[in-house]
Amino acid sequence: MNTQFLNFMLKPLTLACMIALPAVTQAAPASEAEVEQLRTEVKAKSEFVAVQASTPAIKTEGLALKTKGGAELSIYGNVRADALYQSEGGSASRLYNQISSVPLDGNGESSDRLKASLAATRLGLDFKTPTQAGDVGGKIEVDFLGANDSLRIRHAYLTYDNWLIGQTWSNFAVPDYMPETIDALGYVGGAVKRTPQVRYSYKFDPATNLVVAAEDSKDDSSNMRLPALTARLNHKFSDTLAVSARAMATEKKTDADTETAWGLGLGAKLDLSDQTVVKADYYHVKGDSSFVSWANSGFVTNADKDIIASNEFDSITLGITQQFNAQLRGTLGYGYMKADKNNRYINAFADKTKINKDLWQAWANVFYSPTKPISLGLEYVYGEREAFGAAPNGSTKGEDNRVNAVAMYNF
Repeated sequence: MNTQFLNFMLKPLTLACMIALPAVTQAAPASEAEVEQLRTEVKAKSEFVAVQASTPAIKTEGLALKTKGGAELSIYGNVRADALYQSEGGSASRLYNQISSVPLDGNGESSDRLKASLAATRLGLDFKTPTQAGDVGGKIEVDFLGANDSLRIRHAYLTYDNWLIGQTWSNFAVPDYMPETIDALGYVGGAVKRTPQVRYSYKFDPATNLVVAAEDSKDDSSNMRLPALTARLNHKFSDTLAVSARAMATEKKTDADTETAWGLGLGAKLDLSDQTVVKADYYHVKGDSSFVSWANSGFVTNADKDIIASNEFDSITLGITQQFNAQLRGTLGYGYMKADKNNRYINAFADKTKINKDLWQAWANVFYSPTKPISLGLEYVYGEREAFGAAPNGSTKGEDNRVNAVAMYNF
């Protein structure tokens, strides 16, 4: 209630009652009880106004959550429902990208399939403990994209000063320069790799920083003895242009042999305007298949476990995102990967349809947010793979042709 307004209304009312009371008494002696009741009500309302005026406004601030150890805690995540209709595509039951293994034309194609999942639903916790030496931070984030929709760690790490220890995005295969997709695994040319690592960051100036890391590349084909070493140099040329140059070196080891794998990456993000963003990412890698998605096996061995040849490839992804208004945005994207023709590598495979000469995908999507916590998306993607070997019917190409949809509640 507005206190000034109430005071303004009650004072004339009180005065009117006091003036009118004698007249009422003379005209109608039998109404004395009613007059006394009116006096009581006016007095009560006056006291209520006084209390309201002296009572400070109640502040409604968000509750600060804290752990038993005293860390500040914030909770975030989303409830995510994915669905796709697959005209042609991968045969695995999961609905995300399978471009590197889609069946070749006329060979057990997986056509006209509807798939749905809530496994990409995500829950995260951020922690921060202020100390005299600076803040100590941490993050735990999980989803349900493990085997049989089981819980899976996405991120779990601690930060202190310039150090990060734990699992998060690889320092080499970062997703920052991938065009936006609905597919949770992204498309050809991109990478969604998370690794256990020890990372150190050093800032040269506000526009330039260097990040180095020792990572577990999680490569099942190699008996890891040493961590992968990665480095990333980030630089902002202006408020609208940022680039990232990256390098990786890692040992590949079998029971009988070792070989060094390496890679280079270059990403860029350009804001053409407040509403239009262009992203591009490029990789050149030799001997490794663990960092960049959809690549052939990094190396092959003979019967004695000697490494006899390595796969070498280039990949690129490029896309533009347009924010049409506060509720609607869309992206056009393209990705391409090409493997070098190494006959020694190719001939080591009995089934050459399992290794790819090149892959490409193109996609278009729109996201609509009817209200801030909700995001609805629709996406069309088409792509092809070309194998080094032909199927019995002579086919060397497979097709990925589908429509993706998503509904997310972000909290």
